[in-house]
Amino acid sequence: MMKNIIQHLKNSRRALLASHVNPDGDAIGSLLAMGIVLESLGCEVNLYNESSIPAVYRFLPSVDRIQKQLCDPERFDTAVVLDCGDLSRVGVEAKRVGAIPVVINIDHHITNTRFGQHQLVDVNACATCEIIYRLVQAMGLDVDTAMATAIYTGILSDTGSFRFSNTNRTAFAICEAMVARGVDPSSVARHVYGTYSLGRIKLLNLALDSIEISNNGYLSIMTVTREMFAETGTQSEDADGLINYARRIQDVKVAALIHELENGVNSQDSRKRFHVSLRSDGSVDVARIASGFGGGGHAGAAGFSMESSLPELKRIIYGLSDGISEKCHLN
Repeated sequence: MMKNIIQHLKNSRRALLASHVNPDGDAIGSLLAMGIVLESLGCEVNLYNESSIPAVYRFLPSVDRIQKQLCDPERFDTAVVLDCGDLSRVGVEAKRVGAIPVVINIDHHITNTRFGQHQLVDVNACATCEIIYRLVQAMGLDVDTAMATAIYTGILSDTGSFRFSNTNRTAFAICEAMVARGVDPSSVARHVYGTYSLGRIKLLNLALDSIEISNNGYLSIMTVTREMFAETGTQSEDADGLINYARRIQDVKVAALIHELENGVNSQDSRKRFHVSLRSDGSVDVARIASGFGGGGHAGAAGFSMESSLPELKRIIYGLSDGISEKCHLN
């Protein structure tokens, strides 16, 4: 499969690269690294993500090339969709991306639906950036500092600084190789984890006040709304990482972050558009939960989107707590 993908990439003349909405470090890192790969082959490349790039990742080389608008998709002969378990994770332009003649699906999520004409999916990879690095090696290409920084950042963020269960030996080996190619680990860590704006601190305070705990103590819910963003002068990307505070509460097995999206639906029944991020302490497979709502992800980190009222959505999430209790007793 990799040989077929490599051959097609070498023959491609105009490629669109896309990653999932509300991108994390792996989505952004793999997008940028793959862009460098294709441009080294003489391909015209456009980078697309419908969401704003979180401030902590704006230090990455060429990150300003990522466009929020998809123009003239019919001119591309290839689409490379990165870090998406399903094509719909691209967002509102998913159908137009899927209509490009050849779609290449590169991902590591266990819930991947194997969409596209070509798939390079490895659920044992620590990050999509690991798969990109293996692709680069198979193609015999050089890794410059810009590509190395993107790959290193993707692996660092998706393994939670090597704390999550997806951390493997390959993650350390690749990051060591990226440091040898010019990556400064302290500089990357300073950007990704080191500083917060005053607005984000205020948003964190509101988010912490919103935390609710299920009766059995196994489930926590944190909520961030458009009103909170307006009050603190922050953007949707400033919610990145907030869920970790809810996940670290003693006895909590699963944390849910309810994030009201910018394109919320204003209707008389108060239904709006939300994204729900799920995090597990390792005892519960949240990818299975998310897939039941049309989402996906990893066993320890997953998510889904839903149109609902906030009270209705909370009732749905609280309904998961009994299943979490049963799962924990089984363990």
